[in-house]
Amino acid sequence: MTSELPPTDRRFTRRQGLAALGASAVAGLAGGCAQVGFGPGAQEPPLAAPTTPVQSAPLAGAPAGATIGAGPVRVGLVLPLTSQGAPSVIGGALRNAVELAHAESGSGEVTFLVKDDQSTPDGARAAAQQALSEGAEMFVGPLFAGNVKEVGRIARAANRPVIGFSTDATAAARGVYLLSFLIESYVDRIVDYAAGKGRRAIAALAPDNDYGRVALAEFQSFGATKGVRVVAIEQYTSATLNAAAAKIAALGNQIDALFVPEQGDGLAAVAQAIANARIDVRRVQILGAGLWSGSAALKAPALQGAWFSAPEGAGFSAFAQRYRAKFNADPPRIATLAYDAASLAGALARAQGSQRFAESVLTSPAGFNGADGVFRFRADGLNERGLAVMQVSNGGATTIAAAPRSFGAAT
Repeated sequence: MTSELPPTDRRFTRRQGLAALGASAVAGLAGGCAQVGFGPGAQEPPLAAPTTPVQSAPLAGAPAGATIGAGPVRVGLVLPLTSQGAPSVIGGALRNAVELAHAESGSGEVTFLVKDDQSTPDGARAAAQQALSEGAEMFVGPLFAGNVKEVGRIARAANRPVIGFSTDATAAARGVYLLSFLIESYVDRIVDYAAGKGRRAIAALAPDNDYGRVALAEFQSFGATKGVRVVAIEQYTSATLNAAAAKIAALGNQIDALFVPEQGDGLAAVAQAIANARIDVRRVQILGAGLWSGSAALKAPALQGAWFSAPEGAGFSAFAQRYRAKFNADPPRIATLAYDAASLAGALARAQGSQRFAESVLTSPAGFNGADGVFRFRADGLNERGLAVMQVSNGGATTIAAAPRSFGAAT
């Protein structure tokens, strides 16, 4: 893949009046949110952290240029089906997720025009132009930021919306909506929760990379709206990690929480540095933001009791079970993005008539229910998502604050 930031509003807050998600897909938009997630008869397992990212083998599927469905409403499906001329595992899995969504919906309204962007911006541009020539009213995909920007440029010129999967917020624009999990979402949720629990003197220990810089910017901006005092910020590389942790430890009683926007792969080293520096994690609450679920580092003593934000895992677990049954393979974690986008396209085509993909419909304040919970699009192309707060315990994670099941009337 590219070096994009891995997983809405930058002012996302916890909301009241949460309603439980149903277990089966609904026929259209009703009662506020349009449910686009769980398949017919699927039962939600007990709430837990998202399952460990799983491996997926290349799957036989329709070649680029094929279609999924045979309805009158045409949607361009632009995916990285190949990369450097070879089949792409992730692209094939995203395509399969769309096929699963279409099969479960029982809807005959939509035809998905399957296009391969060849994992390049030039390929994405050509794919978008081809889909437009075949009557596409909306686009689902692509995955990478540069490709989303190219499809968006073609689509906006034709007044067609895009639901893309990039995690780079710069790919968003009016009419180009990102369905992905954005780091801003994770940061807002955990900072909001920590502030609500009285943790307002917070230091940050962040990797010196794009992910860390985006997380820090949001941490400072959103924290200010919650009355959080940023006591210190230490950025680190692998060579400076222990020294940065030692500076945090030297703050002593000046802080009551430590924000650690590290991803799963780097979490073990950070946990060891926290232990080496003898930061008192019984007094200083460790706060994480996304991509911790399933990490082996959750067994580290320094992370026991840590809080982090994440989507609840029930929806993905149910989706993965149905995906395995249909394709005899495990889906990658991001496959739910394609599933939800396709489900949403079908629901809107079924219920909204000629206004099905209008901006006012796609940016409905009520939002939509997907496999990973409630979400809604902003007019600027970014999104809001309902996230849970998890607590690390015994190498795993349990939910200590459930994700919202609906959006309140006001943002």
